[in-house]
Amino acid sequence: MGAFEFLAFGIKQAWACLFGGLMLALLLGTFLWYPGGAVLARYDFLTLAALAIQIALVATRLETWEEAKVIAVFHVVGTAMEVFKTYAGSWVYPEDSLLRIAGVPLFSGFMYAAVGSYLARVWRIFEFRFDRFPPLWVQYLLGTAAYVNFFLHHFWFDFRHALFAATVLIYGRCVVWFRPDRAHRPMPLVIGFVLVALFIWFAENIGTFARAWSYPGQELAWHMVSLSKLGSWYLLMIISFVLVAAVQYRHKDPQSES
Repeated sequence: MGAFEFLAFGIKQAWACLFGGLMLALLLGTFLWYPGGAVLARYDFLTLAALAIQIALVATRLETWEEAKVIAVFHVVGTAMEVFKTYAGSWVYPEDSLLRIAGVPLFSGFMYAAVGSYLARVWRIFEFRFDRFPPLWVQYLLGTAAYVNFFLHHFWFDFRHALFAATVLIYGRCVVWFRPDRAHRPMPLVIGFVLVALFIWFAENIGTFARAWSYPGQELAWHMVSLSKLGSWYLLMIISFVLVAAVQYRHKDPQSES
């Protein structure tokens, strides 16, 4: 029984990762086999393919319109940060393309959208319930502060350690109940955040290996992304979680689940 439930958990997780998994497959596939002399640049192909996937998910009702709206917002939020971060030299996109904004290829926003897609889908697929869910207004403040810090630390002080502590204070008592098979199982929400951030970090290593983007020091030879990036993905994932929570609880009181 336990083995079957674990298998069901894995299958549901893979299904929730559909958009992100397809994006990673595209990154690797085009890195290995995309023709160098193609009229359409690789980055532009990735942008059009990602857009086609998003349209297909909505058309086949694998994603709801409400989820698609959150993903679109996260796409815009992510692209805005990409423009700033590449200007600041945090990372670069080494290939040319036409579909770009301020040097940032538009497919990059879909990488952020993949995180939003996963959280929206996993929430629905596993039928999330929560004990001691924090008030939404507190989560809005936390998400806004995390987003601002991605820009602010280039000019002033980096508040990420304070933000890490704030996530524990805000979500530390919260338990998420998820249903891998027939019964709901509990997990401290903060542990869930860490696990999701870890898997995003693994995906980021695949993306940089596929030369979708490069960090300083990866120009000549690929090496694994520093574990310090795990904290950045943790905070970015918090932003996405808050956006999804805003949609999930638009028409109901989250405290009613406690």
